[in-house]
Amino acid sequence: MSDPNQPGYGYPQQPGQNPYNQPPGQPGYGYPQQQPMGAVPPGQYTGDPNAPYGYDPYGRPLSDKSKIVAGVLQLFIGSLGIGRFYTGHVGMAIGQLFTCGGFGIWALIDGIMFLTSDSRTDAQGRILRG
Repeated sequence: MSDPNQPGYGYPQQPGQNPYNQPPGQPGYGYPQQQPMGAVPPGQYTGDPNAPYGYDPYGRPLSDKSKIVAGVLQLFIGSLGIGRFYTGHVGMAIGQLFTCGGFGIWALIDGIMFLTSDSRTDAQGRILRG
């Protein structure tokens, strides 16, 4: 039977090397960590003055508007386009206002999309906060 304190027990070791806590620059076990697609690696982005509310995990700026507020407004008074006015999409809001929210169907679907989608944006193209 092998001694657990000796090299060769379990994972192969080199002198002064712990297989569970690799020193920097040493190859580790498994696959390297992957960044989400489109994400900005930490320390590379210097900041955008147009994004005072931070960034999502993909490096996209966050809006000061909430998707929950926009969705609830759209569900309850979406026939007036209030959810779209809230996010700054004035053209769509006027379209919903004059069609009574697409007779309620457009407003209902739009409200559900606000609440369930993670990629809805405000008029400046910033992602709505959750």
